[in-house]
Amino acid sequence: MIIVHHLNESRSQRILWLLEELQLPYDVKFYKRDSVTRLAPPELVAVHPLGKSPMIVDGETTIIESGAIIDYIIRHYGAGKLQPAITSAAYDRYTQWLHYAEGSAMLPLLLKMYVGRLGDAGAPLHPRIEGEIANHLGYLEQSLADRDWLIGNALSGADIQMSFVGEVAGVFGLRVSHPNIDAWVKRFQARPAYKTALERGGPYSFAA
Repeated sequence: MIIVHHLNESRSQRILWLLEELQLPYDVKFYKRDSVTRLAPPELVAVHPLGKSPMIVDGETTIIESGAIIDYIIRHYGAGKLQPAITSAAYDRYTQWLHYAEGSAMLPLLLKMYVGRLGDAGAPLHPRIEGEIANHLGYLEQSLADRDWLIGNALSGADIQMSFVGEVAGVFGLRVSHPNIDAWVKRFQARPAYKTALERGGPYSFAA
């Protein structure tokens, strides 16, 4: 059985959602952020040297990184669900979204979060950060202009991987000016599997 090493208020919530969509059995091992530093506890290092979440253990296999975990679970347990056929052109777009989420889209949002804590000292960085956020959210907004989901007509692992981008954008009040992203977030947050995953994962302020 898959064990999810789950950190509160983190991107590992996506993995619980994926497992619920696939109706797979899994166990959750919970970890709590340090209340001051907001970092993961050192206990995670015992599972993997980087000590990061999300992380899954499946038998003798340990996988880190959200995109790799989503890919692993869908390939091994998806039975053809939540991804396009590997021989299709849609599969290339699908894998692009899997990499894009953490490789490009999340960075400016995280910088906004961290640099904002610096007060006036971070002010010189704000224009560049805001410009990058506008660029990436504009791309996502345009990509959702004529569709409900990122790939085809159904939810896929790409939507699950990209979901945190849309949710964090909402925390900063940026979905108001991006109606396609806002509708997409509301669409996936209304799914029964998403709601069940929230019950399993515990408090998660990004679902607001």
